[in-house]
Amino acid sequence: MKKQKIIIANWKMSLTLIQTLGLAKRYRDKFKDFKLGEVVICCSTPAIADVAKLLKKTNINLGAQNVFWEEIGPFTGEVSPLMLIELGCRYVIIGHSERRNHLFENYEMVNKKIKTVLKTEKLIPVVCIGESWQERKTDKRDYILVEQLQLALAGINVFGNQTVIIAYEPIWAIGTGTAIEPTEAEYAHKIIRLALNDLFNTQIVSRNFKIIYGGSIASGNVKSFVDLENMDGLLVGGASLDAVEFYKIAKILTK
Repeated sequence: MKKQKIIIANWKMSLTLIQTLGLAKRYRDKFKDFKLGEVVICCSTPAIADVAKLLKKTNINLGAQNVFWEEIGPFTGEVSPLMLIELGCRYVIIGHSERRNHLFENYEMVNKKIKTVLKTEKLIPVVCIGESWQERKTDKRDYILVEQLQLALAGINVFGNQTVIIAYEPIWAIGTGTAIEPTEAEYAHKIIRLALNDLFNTQIVSRNFKIIYGGSIASGNVKSFVDLENMDGLLVGGASLDAVEFYKIAKILTK
């Protein structure tokens, strides 16, 4: 059975609380009759509770941009999976390249976060991987992607209907306005699927994993990605800050 496409908006730290609520309202109005795919908003942590109220009784799901790997304890400034669940989150982004770059988050941390999130059985991790420009230039991309998956998913068990989303985001394409060529994205997604098959098995990967693309996606280029064999959706950054633009992307992706 064909998987429903998913499109995730990552608003990053781009908006104030008032601006976030305004954008959430525009999303609510724009997507009120949208039923073709799954839409997720990942807003900043201080806005989650208020955005959850706005999205109540809509088809839009709520996600967080980060999570800690412990459920409770003396970890100043961190947010636990249980807190996110109480706030109404269904998804959480883990290991985004901006956190790996600016905050030195490594895949040992990513691995611990995934394990804790899956333990709750109520949150879906969106695990980010992707190569730098230097790694791409030196033909190390395949090795990097496989290594990142192995480190992120080491010791992970996926049961029943649990879902894990792997978001392939080539670091050099994020925020540049230049998306990867669709054929390159398809090749990278194929490498990811093969690596997942080695780590788990084809049945688990087919049932429990989704592979999505992120990196300078806009309504003008998304059509080229729609029919890629191993692409289950999109993680959208800058273009998601415009409700009309994001709606256009979602419509093209899911038609």
